[in-house]
Amino acid sequence: MVFQSVLAVTDFSIAGDRALTRAAMLCAAHGASLRLVHLASPGDAVPHDAACRLAQHARQLSRRHAVTVRGPGRAGLALDQVIDEAGRADLVVWGCAPITGLQAFLAGRPLDVMLRRSRRPVLVVGPSAPRAHANVLVAVDFSGTGSLLARLAAALGPRAAIELFHALDTANEGKLRYAEVSQRAIETYRQDCRRFAQGQLRRLTESAGLSERAPRCALGHGEPAQLIRARLAQGGTDLVVVGKHPASRLSDLLFGSVAGRLLRRPLTDVLVVPHDMELPSAVRGAARLAPGALAWPRVRAGSVPIHARSAPERSGRSLAAADR
Repeated sequence: MVFQSVLAVTDFSIAGDRALTRAAMLCAAHGASLRLVHLASPGDAVPHDAACRLAQHARQLSRRHAVTVRGPGRAGLALDQVIDEAGRADLVVWGCAPITGLQAFLAGRPLDVMLRRSRRPVLVVGPSAPRAHANVLVAVDFSGTGSLLARLAAALGPRAAIELFHALDTANEGKLRYAEVSQRAIETYRQDCRRFAQGQLRRLTESAGLSERAPRCALGHGEPAQLIRARLAQGGTDLVVVGKHPASRLSDLLFGSVAGRLLRRPLTDVLVVPHDMELPSAVRGAARLAPGALAWPRVRAGSVPIHARSAPERSGRSLAAADR
């Protein structure tokens, strides 16, 4: 998968500088064009030299990374204007310092609004200096987007080691314990879930065309965001790829999302891929040949989609399916 255009969003903070560098590196790797925009902080005056600073960044990135920067960039944009600009890019690289306090609660954090309204993948830069991604973790939930997430991970880290990670759901185990099912039966159910997930990860490797790269397949047991953060704390992973279902602001406030929890205090780069994303322009024409290709069901992380269960499970001969 190749990106043809990248939009870098900065607020002239340190995070913004990292985002500009990361965006230029990706453009150089993909032969993509780069556009720069400056997001004005809500309630703050736009710096008088914002346009000059953005034009200077454009010249420096063009010389340093040998990339095509389209125009000097647009400065002092409101969030709605930035989202409109994002609609004309294949990838958005976000580099704005988080906004906190009452204003962020009432109006919503700009990044959260971007993730809800944009249909483009958004790469949020982490706290480390940009460098080529060496280890990529792809969080999958078997809802149908796993292949796309894996291909995007391979594109952003062409020489990186890839790990496909799935968090097994614990909700059904709690129901079994509440029903006073024996521990042996619960262990059998857990093993059935693990075997199913391992098979799904193997098939995902093949469908994403990653067999030659031999990605590592790993399973966890519990809440996905907590498990991912624990793995990140061990070091080594420099990019996490995670999907995000369409949701309203109220839904995000009440229930949250894996992406939202990871971005509260990002430990590394995080690529958030909307489940209703529009494909990069290089492959958008081919996608039109399969109009139902992006119609994915919403599945809770760790659960087993009904359409993916085997015949014995659907007929009730499996404890895992019987409990559902």
